[in-house]
Parts: sequence; C-alpha cells; structure tokens
Amino acid sequence: MNMMFNLVVVVQVISALSIIALVLLQHGKGADMGAAFGSGASGSLFGATGSSNFMSKSTGVAAAIFFGATLALSLMANQRATTVGGGVMDKVVKPVPVTGAGAIPTTVPAAPAAPAASAPAAAAPVASTPAGAIPK
Repeated sequence: MNMMFNLVVVVQVISALSIIALVLLQHGKGADMGAAFGSGASGSLFGATGSSNFMSKSTGVAAAIFFGATLALSLMANQRATTVGGGVMDKVVKPVPVTGAGAIPTTVPAAPAAPAASAPAAAAPVASTPAGAIPK
C-alpha cells in the first residue's frame, strides 16, 4: 500500500510539472514563450482548421491525470486513516492524577459560614509597616 501511495504521488508531481510546462509553452495573445520554440497557428492537431492545437489537448490530458491522482491520493489517505485507528489525539498520553501532600486540589473548598448577627465585628488586621512610613 505504501509503494502504491508513493507511485501515485510521483505521477501527481510529474503531471503537475507537465501542466506548468505546457501552459508556459502555449501560444498566447502576445507571442509568449511558445513562439520562441516555434509554436505557431499551423501546429494544430487536426490541421489548420482544427479547433484546438496539440498543446491544449495535451494540457487537458495532463490536467485529467493530475485530478485523477489527487482523487486517488485522497481516497488512499482516507483508507489509511481508518485502518490505523483514529486521529492524532488518540495517541496522547493522559496524565495520571497526583495524590498525596503535593497534589493540587481539584475541588474548591466550601466558603466559610457567615458570622452570626449578634457576634461582635472582627478587629482590623494589623499592618506590618509602621503608621509613620505610609505616605500621605
């Protein structure tokens, strides 16, 4: 299966490079790169009256091969993913909860009970700095 996958990748790359080369060699409106190599209007596949030349037909064939190879690669990748058994997150190791003195509590402690209404108010905490050191 791996050898077939690599073969289809090679076919796809070759067809992509041939599409690039054929498009660059075609004769455009302003005598592009195709005119430098002798490509003219008389180079059509079915003679001077043909509707499309050899370069455009071979570009279409290379494009069909490219699309077929792309479809085959997507089908192979989908089949490979289902046979392997899941996605990328299936192989992640889940952390083991730590217990003991160094464990981080996972539950929030309950809020302290509200003081009774008849209890006197608690004294304000004592500041650690002397009163004279606080800027005014």
